[in-house]
Amino acid sequence: MHEYSIVAALVERVEAEAALQGARVVRRLKVQIGEAAGVEVELLRSAYELFRAGTLCAGAELEIESVPVLWACSCCGALPERGGVLRCPSCALPLSMVRGDDLTLRQIEMEV
Repeated sequence: MHEYSIVAALVERVEAEAALQGARVVRRLKVQIGEAAGVEVELLRSAYELFRAGTLCAGAELEIESVPVLWACSCCGALPERGGVLRCPSCALPLSMVRGDDLTLRQIEMEV
């Protein structure tokens, strides 16, 4: 359950940014999670609910946006059909993952 360590790092990062901005409270966090990031969204939400108590994020809503996986050919840029073979339809080279395996803190709403 690495979701707890992810939430711990997220709250720590948000509190550091809030301190830099002189914020008194954090209202909302917006996070993007790639489909291939290996993160269980519901476990992340549960971990956030437990971990935010007693922090600047105590009343902050957590918005999560799912980011679909995107594969492309690194040679010609061709895109396969979703769920298709991970080889370029044009030049038959293996495809590379362009997005969908990351977790990104996109926005922090806070009161200063």
